Amino acid sequence: MNKNVGHIDRGIRVVVGAGIIAAGVYFQNYWGAIGLIPFITGIIGWCPAYKLFGLSSCKVNQAANPQ
Repeated sequence: MNKNVGHIDRGIRVVVGAGIIAAGVYFQNYWGAIGLIPFITGIIGWCPAYKLFGLSSCKVNQAANPQ
């Protein structure tokens, strides 16, 4: 599994995901669980939607790491 989420994108995803989770906890609402998606994709550095559409925000050439 090659990484397809760059450093800036990862940081934004982690911060936004944590914010959504915190809002869900604060308002005692299960909608905060949606924040797990950007949070986890930011932590692992791989996004299935990016893979589906052939996108990547990584600056590193990953051609040396075939799938």
